[in-house]
Amino acid sequence: MEIFFGAFTSEWEQRRAALLHEMSSGGRGASAEEEMRKRLKQLAQLGAAGGGGGSSGASGGRGSASKGRGAPRAQVTSATAVARPMEARLAAVAKGSQPAVVKMASYGGGARVGAMLNYVSRGGELKVENENGRILEGQEELARIRGDWDHLFQNRAESRDIGSFSVEIAASGFASDEALHEQGRNTLTSGFGDRRYAYAIAKSEGGSVTVQGLVVLRSGQGERLTGDAKAAGIIQGRYDASAAAGEAAAKFSFHGYGNGVEFGASRLRGLVDRHEDVRDDRGQSIANEKIAGDLVQKEWRGELHSRKSRDVMHVIMSARAGTDVAAFEGAVRDFLAHQFAGHRYVFSMHDPASDPKEAGEGGKRPHVHAHAIVAMKSDSGDRIETTPAVFREWRSVMAEKAREHGIEMEMTDRREFASPPAFTRTQVRPVSREGRTEHVGTSKAAQARYDAKRGGQRTVAKSDRSRQYIIKAQESWQKVALAGGDRQVVTYAAQHREYLEAGLSTAQAETSGTVIWADFASNFRINLATLQGMVLEGQELREMSRAEFETYEKKVETALFKLERSVVADDRADFDEIAGLARDFVNQKRELVDLYEQRKEALAERGGEAPRSEPRDPANDEWDAALAKHGEAVVEAGNEAMIEIEHYREGLDRIEAGEFSADRKDGMQAGLRQAMERAAQLAVEGNSYLRDVAEQDQDLRQAIDRAEKQAEVQDRQDDGRADVIKAVQAVIAERINRLNERLSDISEDSYATRNEVSPERQFLSDINAQLDKLGPGDILDLSRTESHYGYDEEEAASARESGVDYVPSIERDRQEHESHIDSVAPQLEQLTAHGVTIDTDFKIAAPPSQRDFDAYMDELAKEFAEAEPDLGDTREAHELASTVDATNRLQDRLNKDKEAAQRSGETTRTDPAQQHIPRLEELEREQMQQRERDGDDRDR
Repeated sequence: MEIFFGAFTSEWEQRRAALLHEMSSGGRGASAEEEMRKRLKQLAQLGAAGGGGGSSGASGGRGSASKGRGAPRAQVTSATAVARPMEARLAAVAKGSQPAVVKMASYGGGARVGAMLNYVSRGGELKVENENGRILEGQEELARIRGDWDHLFQNRAESRDIGSFSVEIAASGFASDEALHEQGRNTLTSGFGDRRYAYAIAKSEGGSVTVQGLVVLRSGQGERLTGDAKAAGIIQGRYDASAAAGEAAAKFSFHGYGNGVEFGASRLRGLVDRHEDVRDDRGQSIANEKIAGDLVQKEWRGELHSRKSRDVMHVIMSARAGTDVAAFEGAVRDFLAHQFAGHRYVFSMHDPASDPKEAGEGGKRPHVHAHAIVAMKSDSGDRIETTPAVFREWRSVMAEKAREHGIEMEMTDRREFASPPAFTRTQVRPVSREGRTEHVGTSKAAQARYDAKRGGQRTVAKSDRSRQYIIKAQESWQKVALAGGDRQVVTYAAQHREYLEAGLSTAQAETSGTVIWADFASNFRINLATLQGMVLEGQELREMSRAEFETYEKKVETALFKLERSVVADDRADFDEIAGLARDFVNQKRELVDLYEQRKEALAERGGEAPRSEPRDPANDEWDAALAKHGEAVVEAGNEAMIEIEHYREGLDRIEAGEFSADRKDGMQAGLRQAMERAAQLAVEGNSYLRDVAEQDQDLRQAIDRAEKQAEVQDRQDDGRADVIKAVQAVIAERINRLNERLSDISEDSYATRNEVSPERQFLSDINAQLDKLGPGDILDLSRTESHYGYDEEEAASARESGVDYVPSIERDRQEHESHIDSVAPQLEQLTAHGVTIDTDFKIAAPPSQRDFDAYMDELAKEFAEAEPDLGDTREAHELASTVDATNRLQDRLNKDKEAAQRSGETTRTDPAQQHIPRLEELEREQMQQRERDGDDRDR
């Protein structure tokens, strides 16, 4: 079937038809060779572009953006192929055109898609439209999106950055609060090492103290804890092996973890709210929420090395209040279809008239806007690039589509209006959502940036390139003022020209009067030249191996890191643009490496040979020989380890040469040690490729020798651990035998005594069963979880009649558990001393719901019903009838209790029936034991 694109009046419909046509005809028509030639051409253009970006308008980011989308497209001509002249844009703004606002709100992993869709659709109350124009309504249709998009997600787990912990310290008699805090920090540092933390101390009954707080899970050496029971066991072991353990016993536990600065700041502010005296690992007081936020934002941020999966992005498109909603919706639809063709996306309109969310909750904003959730990866495998140049292009396309729908809108640049830079989501936190959201800064600098933006303070960027752009904008405003016939247009243009002129004069004065700025700019230029050299090092368009590319990529990232350190705040946008272009270049090289590999595979399948015009590189020959000798998986793993080692070696060489600051030397040396240890461990575990490399690398050879000696020591320790486990099992088995003998001597009528002995025997049997299967790193789980049913009136009344104190069943269970743990305390100490992690917590769970109880009763009745046809004698029938009768009596009593509670208006006991489940279980045990006694009597 032939498709005639002219039959469609909307570009969005044209692109949709083109995509469907190409997909139906078998996907991309270009061969690997054609794709490679296209990439080579793009790479050459990117390498020759030099700067690009901000001053070049929309065209500056077009290449990277289209590459990022990488979707099959119809051959249609876009008006954005040629940037709209600055003078025309500024003249339109002076006449009243509104600026195009397209904001990247956030990124998210695949797991967050549901929450993001729920927000965009207001819980399914607003209609949502997808990339095919289909309207999705209701929670069920939205829930299916997650499954439809799942193949596009990396589903990479967020890093665990900050953990919530508590420590019980068995110590008392402190001379002062300072001595108490000193002991607390000594304990925490002995367990956590060099990790940053904040804590509060509460004194408990009996003289012990409880420390609660937050800790950065990643250490300075790069070890990241998981913030769970396993991590608590690791920290506990380190503390027990430290000198501090001799001064006071302590028990570490984690209660949760989270990702990012926002999580840490929120939890630390909560800690400050709950406790009067909160301090950090250096003993500094955290007196209020502002100090808490500053600690996390300024000091902990660099320690986190946080990562989040970027499977989807949340984009917001806004227009002024009063803009025609239908026209703006059409513009948004066309913008998304143009900019994200080939990608899955959905969008929803929010306007005050239809927004179901109240203004006080952040809804019914006075301006119309649209939210879009876009999958970062297309079905063809390409990812969206997000750089300042691409964001500029988004605004340009949005303005174009709005004009096509009758809305006067233009792409604007803050440098054309002397506007201050925008504040980011991490620099502020909301305090009021009534109308326009009000924020406060998370730091003094962030508050100043927020105040400048909201106050309309005039600011000009100070970089050389931005200064040239501002001069061009100043000239354009002058032309608009001279050409404009309308008085308001002339006044508006003249005023903004004066803003730019005054800003340039101020910036010039600051630059000429500050020696530090001149030195800083000099360092910036030197670092920029270094980065340029690193990037252009990869401009030679030859076949590059995977290993060579990874080494090259690390060099570029190192150069970017050094350049970023010499960037002032005003040049941040310029740096982001440069970094985006550099990474675009690296991404192009990565794609070339992939294409070369695909081409090799295709040639191998056809039995062909590589073109003779491409000379073989000796490194490639060595790589192929290593693959043939050791296997791909072994070589890949070993090569990654060696790349990491060479990265740190090169960094140390540059420090020695004076290229890097000497302050980074300790960190580089620590990183090199860890990289060596990881490589040595791989070699010990059987990586033969690394052993070959070690024959030429003396440092690696020594590291492998040390690792082998440590492995021998560990093997001996493991053998000792196994001996201890066997010894403990023998002791426990002997105790089980004694309990069995005791049970055989106890009369059947001694129900209470048998009821005490049986749980103990079961507890010991569970320990031995777990020890049989316990492997290295496993946790011996002796914890116990019981449901708390609250106050039991029947048991309390029975206790009063017997003249004894009423003890809730949960407390009896706790005492029994502690008694069992104490009975094996010496054996547990032996196991702990040999590296076994043991969990002995007693946990309280919520009681089951009424529905669970009813289901349990139904299941019990079903078992009785199924058993009835099989009854063969009077005795079994009598036993069953007794049990059924007891169950029915209990159910009748429950129903009466429930009716009495309803008549008396009782509301405090929400689930009274569940509180009788222990009694039901007790009745069942009594019936079973009665049957056993009856059977014994008959046998005798």
